Amino acid sequence: MLMVDCVLFDLDGTLVDTAADFVEVLNIQRLAHNLPPLDALTIRNTVSDGSRALTKLAFGGEPGEPNFEQNRLELLKLYEAEAGKAALLFPGMHKLLEGFALNAIRWGIVTNKPRLYTELLLSRMAAHSPIINECNIVVCADDLKQAKPHPEGILKALDALNAEPVNSLYIGDHERDIIAGKAAGTATVAVTFGYVDDPSIIPSWNADLVINHPLDLNPLINL
Repeated sequence: MLMVDCVLFDLDGTLVDTAADFVEVLNIQRLAHNLPPLDALTIRNTVSDGSRALTKLAFGGEPGEPNFEQNRLELLKLYEAEAGKAALLFPGMHKLLEGFALNAIRWGIVTNKPRLYTELLLSRMAAHSPIINECNIVVCADDLKQAKPHPEGILKALDALNAEPVNSLYIGDHERDIIAGKAAGTATVAVTFGYVDDPSIIPSWNADLVINHPLDLNPLINL
């Protein structure tokens, strides 16, 4: 059993299921370009890789090629209008966060998502999931010199909360999350319910724990 007093989450695909927002945005954008809609699962499995990966999925090409950046900025503008409208906490996450409150466990978010979209997402979600407002710290990519897999964001959050890495968890749905957590000195937790094409690769990330549902964490941290 781990002695934990601080839990930090990745955002998309870990704390919050944001895939429906991106399915809506990408298919609105493709329709505007006279392209057929993409399969929702295909979009879902690309969400954690960010706007460049989503732009490549929707339109092909690579960063630096003609129209790529224009398409990416168009996607982000559409996302600004939609962020948080369809997003939900993953099933069981609300109960987990309630358990944190009852056991004086602080929690926060460390994400590679820019602050503009993170704050829009969280503020819109708070209308139906007010427990979001209990988040103790939010660290975004533009708060940092180096995004994940560098540990800077996790270390920044721990410092702000005066939390020791040895008593903290970092939870994510991507290998870069586990790399970042290990480099920061926290215990690491990989989730299987996030945005990964092939869950069979998750053991290769060598996280300290792998969970299939948020409440799987309860007995491991004595909730």
